[in-house]
Order: sequence, then C-alpha cells, then structure tokens
Amino acid sequence: MKAAVISAPGTVEVATVEDPTPGPREVVVSVAACGLCGTDLHILQGEFAPTLPVVPGHEFAGTVVATGSAVTELAEGDRVAVDPSLYCFECHYCRIGRNNLCERWAAIGVTTAGGAAEFAVAPVGNCVKLPDHIRTEDAALIEPLSCAVRGYDILRSQQLGTRVLIYGSGTMGLMMLELAKRTGAAGVDVVDINPQRLATARTLGCSAAAGSADELDRPRGWDVVIDATGNERAIQDALGRVGKGGTFLQFGVADYAARATIEPYRIYNQEITITGSMAVLHSYERAAELFAAGVLDPEVFISDRLPLDHYAEALGRFRAGEGRKILVRP
Repeated sequence: MKAAVISAPGTVEVATVEDPTPGPREVVVSVAACGLCGTDLHILQGEFAPTLPVVPGHEFAGTVVATGSAVTELAEGDRVAVDPSLYCFECHYCRIGRNNLCERWAAIGVTTAGGAAEFAVAPVGNCVKLPDHIRTEDAALIEPLSCAVRGYDILRSQQLGTRVLIYGSGTMGLMMLELAKRTGAAGVDVVDINPQRLATARTLGCSAAAGSADELDRPRGWDVVIDATGNERAIQDALGRVGKGGTFLQFGVADYAARATIEPYRIYNQEITITGSMAVLHSYERAAELFAAGVLDPEVFISDRLPLDHYAEALGRFRAGEGRKILVRP
C-alpha cells in the first residue's frame, strides 16, 4: 500500500509499505481521510515519536475492511472514526484514570503506523461507528475535537458568564471558540496574526477578533485565556492577559525548547491558575456525539482536501499557516 513515511527528521515521502494485518482484537481501516496537525510537524522535526521511520496521521476515519479473529463489535463495511490513543492500562497514571499521562504513552500515527496511508490498523476498542448522516472523510475532525473537549474538561470550573480570550484561530482555536460558545462564556475574543483565519473566527461568531490583544478593550484582563498556538511569543503575551482569579490554559503544542516567564508573586497575589491539556482523555466518544449533533461545520473547518501523494505539500501548507484543517485522501 501507499503511505506517507517520515524516515528521518525533516524527511518525508510517499512510499510503498506492507499492508497491515489485524491482531485478534484489531481491525484494518481503509482510510477515507487523514487530517494534519501541529503534532505532525513536531514528528517531522524529530520530536514526540521515539523512533523513526513512522507513518504519521493520528486524525483519521474510514471503512473497516478486515477484522481480527476475536472482533465481534465491528464488521467489514462499518464506517468508523479512530481514537489514536494507546495506553498500557497498567501504570500508576492509567490505574488512577489519567491514561493520557500514561508512563508508556503511545498513539497511532505518532509512535506506531497511522492514517496517512491507504490502510491503517487500530484496536477495535478505539473505533467509533459513524451515523449514516456523517460523511466518512469529515469524521477525521473528531480526533481534534476530542482534544478540545478534553481542554474544556480541564476548564470545568469555568462559570457562566466568563470572558474568554483565545490565541490562534487555526483549527484548534476555532474548535475552542465553538465549545466556549456552548459552555456559558459571555464573550469569546480571538487573537491571531493571520487575517484569513481571523475572518473565519468572525464568521463563527466570536465577540471580537484582532491581531493583538492590545486592540481589545479588557483593562482587567480575561477570566480564561487559552493558547492554541504553541508559539513562544504568543504564550508569553497570553500569560499577561489573565485577569485576577483567572485561568490560563496551555492547549497548543509548543516546541520542546520553548520557554515563558511567569511572575510568581502575581500568580499568588491574584490567584491565577496555570494549567495544561494533554491530548485525549475520556473525550473521544463525547466528541463523536457532538460532531454528529452538528457542533462543527466541516465545510468551514476543512479548507483543503489533497491526495495522499501530495502529503509533503500539505505539510508545507500547514507549516506556512495556510487554510484551516488540511486533509489528505488516499
């Protein structure tokens, strides 16, 4: 089969690899579409994945074409979205229900072969069947949505009527915007240096959109500030925008080397909370339900649908900040 392969830091190509074979409790999925995200860029630069080469792609959906000998829950022809999370279920963090912090954390498309391919293998327990009204390739959006749902689980102390500021209006920032509108925010402001992405945030109904938080009128700061960029400068600026008693959520994936400075006295004196949200935790099925209910409009969120042969081009577009969610289709 054809697959995108990251063979070494900075090197990606579409090559022919062996077809996957399912284990007893696994299925093989014919991939309809696979989304790109910041994690793929990190893998390309040699971060996250413990070993290379690897077939990337942790945001994907498709049709079951083969099942393992012990699979009874799914059959060939079923359309599914795939949760890429792979946990050991044995370590301390798995035993206390914090599986996303698993000491042996792994993920399809990060540490094992993923969905940037014609076929991918997944545990049956990671597959969610799609309702008839959902287009299979659009369901690649469920995985990033599940990460956003996890982010709002972290912010569960958010009260009705809060003011929210989001840095970044790429796919993840826009998803956080959509969820903020549904979790009681009195207003959601968005900051981005990309005018096209800001235009999309306005289309989705943000309260205000600007190239800098200085352009927004919140002298006392915001109750909740979310970084969805992973950019060091944006993170540093965002930390200074949290109002008294507020919360800063590090949601974007930063480079390993990124650094930001905090003011311990201000954290203490103003009772500011700084927290993070790591990937997916008990949120994939809920994201699938939200997606089926129409919380996202795929035609707004998906800007590009490219053939798998153009995977390197798709990564280049993503790195350049072009479009919103970019999908590749085998």
